[in-house]
Amino acid sequence: MKQKTYSSEGIILKRINYGEADRILTVFTRDFGKLSLLAKGVRKIKSKKRGHLEVFSQIKFSAHKTPVLDVLTEVLAIKNFEIIREDLKKVSLAYYFCEVINKITHDGEHPSTIYNLLSTVLEQLEHETKLKKIRLEFIYNLLTEMGYWPRGKKMADPDNELSNILERQLTSVRVGKKVLE
Repeated sequence: MKQKTYSSEGIILKRINYGEADRILTVFTRDFGKLSLLAKGVRKIKSKKRGHLEVFSQIKFSAHKTPVLDVLTEVLAIKNFEIIREDLKKVSLAYYFCEVINKITHDGEHPSTIYNLLSTVLEQLEHETKLKKIRLEFIYNLLTEMGYWPRGKKMADPDNELSNILERQLTSVRVGKKVLE
């Protein structure tokens, strides 16, 4: 018999309101890659999970498998990255990182390596002031880790390479280039 519940660590990439009180979360996990989870009742004022489920928060969670969408049963914030949330440019860049990971990965791909990359870049973002350098290194590391770019080869225009691979415009593309110049 298959296990119906599972636990992992993850970073919230995206959240969408669903129904009157629920949210669908896209979480990149250490053990399972990208997952969509239903957080029932999380938009209610009395919800204990509410404060733990912000975009780019690092969480520990448990979920229950269902035929349609797995349901989040427990959640605990490991790190909310408060320092990032106090700086508009850093917040914009953190959203950019999450959007890129969400667009370039598919469910179940590269779990621990991409999770570690995202976790590391968010840690750097908290303490670093050279935001453009962090962004360009992130793109290079992500593309090499996923096999889109040869390791060790110089990348002249990381933004252009990322755009070619994604084949679509990012919502937060202004952050990628203009906000951090």
